[in-house]
Amino acid sequence: MAGNTFGRIFTVTSFGESHGPAIGCVVDGCPPGLLLSTEDIQKDLDRRKPGTSRHVTQRQEADTVEILSGLFEGKTTGTPIALLIRNEDQRSRDYGNLIDTFRPGHADYTYWQKYGIRDYRGGGRSSARETAVRVAAAAIARKWLAEKHGVVIRGYVSQLGPIDVPFQSWDAVGSNPFFAANQELIATLESFMDDLRKAGDSVGAKITTIAEQVPVGWGAPVYAKLDSDLAAAMMSINAVKAVEIGSGFASVAQRGSEHGDELTPEGFVTNHAGGILGGISTGQDIVVTIGIKPTSSIRIPRKSIDKQGNPVTVETNGRHDPCVGIRATPIAEAMMALTLMDHALLHRAQNIDVQTATPKIPGSSKKVATVAGKQTSVKVNQDPAEA
Repeated sequence: MAGNTFGRIFTVTSFGESHGPAIGCVVDGCPPGLLLSTEDIQKDLDRRKPGTSRHVTQRQEADTVEILSGLFEGKTTGTPIALLIRNEDQRSRDYGNLIDTFRPGHADYTYWQKYGIRDYRGGGRSSARETAVRVAAAAIARKWLAEKHGVVIRGYVSQLGPIDVPFQSWDAVGSNPFFAANQELIATLESFMDDLRKAGDSVGAKITTIAEQVPVGWGAPVYAKLDSDLAAAMMSINAVKAVEIGSGFASVAQRGSEHGDELTPEGFVTNHAGGILGGISTGQDIVVTIGIKPTSSIRIPRKSIDKQGNPVTVETNGRHDPCVGIRATPIAEAMMALTLMDHALLHRAQNIDVQTATPKIPGSSKKVATVAGKQTSVKVNQDPAEA
């Protein structure tokens, strides 16, 4: 199986299956001299791990990370960093009835047709369990980006099933099990998910991820665009079916006079482009929104076939997330971090000495308003995605 390595300079090669002894990855290309400990990585893994609330899978995994190589005296050496997370709570018996059948909406059928063999226990390699090592690897990238460039990467659930979750405050995101930036809707979301779990069904979610303080100039034209690489990175996450940069599909209904982000000496007026123009970062917030499909593993009987092509009915039991999007916010943040880290190093390799006489204008931390016919820069407390 090919396709298990992400990145060009900062690369991550993952391995392992959902019900194997462990999952892990090898991170290569990390610059030397970065102070790194398991605590730096564990805090992000704890945000993603299962069993954190009644609204997600009750599989109990500590997701304790081990750093096997690439460090000396607490600092990265520039050599490959091997990370390992041992699986501790597999329950393979839950999948015994799937040996000869294919779950609708899962990769069972395509894996079988492509490889002629598949690990039916929890989806094996296609399981979202693999995303834990992405989060672990991205913790390294996030720390380097923050220390070298002040980059801050945050995300929140902006829609859960049919319920829109408007942004109110980043302060709310860490205090509820939904990664919602709107404390007023938590009770509504709790009730909705309780009813959904009782019905044995599932829903999808929309997640918005924002990177602040990204310097202007990251990315490259044509085949190495920052937005195309971000889209590919986000689409690599299990269950993601849509990616929007900036205004995304809403830009279809906008006019050019509205969508084009005007520039002033004080900064950009809007950020419909999501912080990227011509595949290159503008210095504004980079805004990416992903759409995640409903969980395919549900208790409701569904039509399928067995290996002989005979019709069967599949009813999936076991421990599953009724909405995989609830735990996906740290994963989306991780893929943003890995992509930005790779582009930061690519930029440093070719363009670090480039200077222009044109001043770098402020990004979307400011919004330009028109007051009495004059443009003035004013601070605003709002969702950067709408700036």
